[in-house]
Amino acid sequence: MRSFRPFALERAQELLFYLKLGLRQNKLPPDIQIFVDSPMAISATQIAQGCPDFLKPEIAEMLHANDDPFVPPRLRFTKLSRDSMAINAITSGAVILAGSGMATGGRVVHHLRRNLVRPECGVVFVGFASHGTLARRIIDGAKSVQIFGEDIPVRASVHTINGFSAHAGRSSLIAWREKIDAPKTFLLHGELPAMQALKGALAGDIAMPDIGSTTVI
Repeated sequence: MRSFRPFALERAQELLFYLKLGLRQNKLPPDIQIFVDSPMAISATQIAQGCPDFLKPEIAEMLHANDDPFVPPRLRFTKLSRDSMAINAITSGAVILAGSGMATGGRVVHHLRRNLVRPECGVVFVGFASHGTLARRIIDGAKSVQIFGEDIPVRASVHTINGFSAHAGRSSLIAWREKIDAPKTFLLHGELPAMQALKGALAGDIAMPDIGSTTVI
C-alpha cells in the first residue's frame, strides 16, 4: 500500500494524471485501487474536470474527448469520514492520496498512524516538507514518531518525490515581483534562509514581519 501526500490544488491532479499514465503504460499493477482521501482535493479535481478550457490544451483535449486525465481505473473519491475510515479494511494493492502534504493534520495522519508500522507499506512524500513537521521527521529517518500521543515505530519504506510543486519557484517569483507596481512586499511563508535569500534578490521595500509585529503601508 502506498500513501501519497499531495497538496489539494494542482499536485493531486498531477498525481492522478501520472497514475493513469502509469496504468496505461503497464508500469503499475492493473488491479491497483486508488483513493483520493481529501475533501479539498476532491473538490479541486471536480472543478478542474468542469473547466477544461482553463487547463493546458492537451489536458482540455482529453476532457473534451471523454478521456478524463484525472480518473484512472478503480479510482474512488472518499469525501465522507466513514468512507475514509473504511480504507482501513484494505491491507494491500492500494494507493491513498491524502493531505496535508506535511502531515501536520488531516486524514493523512490517521493513515500514517496505521501504516507506518507495516514493513510491507510504502509512504511517499510528494514535495517539500518544512523542518519541525511530522513529514520532515519521517523523511529525515526517525525510527519512531509521536502521533496522537502514541509512539509509532517507522517500519514502512519512506520515499520522496521532489519534482511536483504547485508553487512558483525563485525565478518565477522574482519575475512576477518585477512586473507589479507594489509599494511594499511582505515575505510571510517559507524556510527562513530561503526567505532571506529571496529578500536579497528582490528590489524595493521588502519586509519579513515577525508574529505580533505591526507595520504601516
